Amino acid sequence: MSQSTDFAAVILAAGKGTRMKSSLHKVLHPIAGRPMLMHLLDSFAQLELKRTVVVVGDKREQLDAALANRDVSTTLQDPQLGTAHAALQAREALDGFSGNILVCFGDCPMVKAETVRKLAAALEGGAKVAVLGFRPEDPLQYGRIIADEGGAVSKMVEFKDASEAERACDLCNSGLIVAHSDDMWPLLDAVGNDNAQGEYYLPDVATNAIARGDKVVVVETEANEVAGINSRAELAAAEAQWQTEQREHWMAEGVTLRAPETVFFSYDTELAADVTIDPNVVFGPGVTVASGAHIKSFSHIEGATIGEGAQVGPYARLRPGAVMEKGSFVGNFVEMKKATLGEGAKASHLTYLGDAEVGAGANIGAGTITCNYDGYFKYKTVIGERAFIGSNSALIAPVTIGPDAIVAAGSAVSRDVGAGDLRMVRAEQVVKPGWADRFHDTMKKKKAAGKK
Repeated sequence: MSQSTDFAAVILAAGKGTRMKSSLHKVLHPIAGRPMLMHLLDSFAQLELKRTVVVVGDKREQLDAALANRDVSTTLQDPQLGTAHAALQAREALDGFSGNILVCFGDCPMVKAETVRKLAAALEGGAKVAVLGFRPEDPLQYGRIIADEGGAVSKMVEFKDASEAERACDLCNSGLIVAHSDDMWPLLDAVGNDNAQGEYYLPDVATNAIARGDKVVVVETEANEVAGINSRAELAAAEAQWQTEQREHWMAEGVTLRAPETVFFSYDTELAADVTIDPNVVFGPGVTVASGAHIKSFSHIEGATIGEGAQVGPYARLRPGAVMEKGSFVGNFVEMKKATLGEGAKASHLTYLGDAEVGAGANIGAGTITCNYDGYFKYKTVIGERAFIGSNSALIAPVTIGPDAIVAAGSAVSRDVGAGDLRMVRAEQVVKPGWADRFHDTMKKKKAAGKK
């Protein structure tokens, strides 16, 4: 793309998405925890677009809300008379803009910025219009692009209007098209609706350009880059494709995945080299893992920071705000939320740490919980360095356990414990000799009497 040519994008997202059968707008359905439209916008951010317009229709309020914090404008298509008509609705939002305009669909989240640059380069090479084509295994009912070996397009036709010979062509139209604003608007204005559906089709921009003697070229890409998402099955396929690419990426970056097909990443997962991930691990948004960390099987991690050499799981759950410092450890059935586990600290099993700060080298016994919520407010628990919390203890926040302190097993601690102190909070044990034997005898006699 020439540095002197400005660029704008028009993203079409006005359709009803009826095949999704959802109250959520189609382009807001997530892939790897991020709406598909946001994947597309993040990719296009690399193009340094001057303006971006999303053409909306059904469920407009959802899109307006989702885009509120982005430098993106929306414009309404009503009524919906086809893709060319939809693109024309962006003209007012792009008033005064001079440069290349990309028109694409919001349900194609895998489109790469580099691919768009190739389309722009075709304009620099003398074409008036550049379109993106692909060759799927099964062309289905995609529109066809008729072009020579050099990529010069002689005709674009919708499947419903194509002849048998044209349908035999396997070069299909992705829907992406680029032209300079000086050409795009007149070509869109010239699109008619004399076709089987009575709609204004975007590919007729290229058809009209050819008719007036302009050069139109096709740039080809892989089918999986431009796969549209119109159903839950296609959404699942896109998720699978994205996850496969991420697994390959992280292994190439030095991460060990013991069973790659069972590990699921989020759009923003960050892993350092020499991280090891066992089977059946799920990463939600906001996770960073440092070198040497080991994530064991069946762990679910979201919004967490895992330090160098830390160990998680198996069967651990880290929720937003969880921080594990260097060499710390959580084992099976440990849950952390808005809690920090200091360097070398351990919570080996059956523990809940919420709104807590655990010092370096501390040991949290099995069954320990921080009681952080009174039904109205959250409170913090602070556990000092090298403190030892015995099994089955309840730390009732707000409470501070000092460094090197010991909380005896089975204690319910509601007051601060000083450094180096022992706190034991238990009811007095009472022994009644022979009571259990007498109880069993009485119950057995009652049961026998009942049967008679």
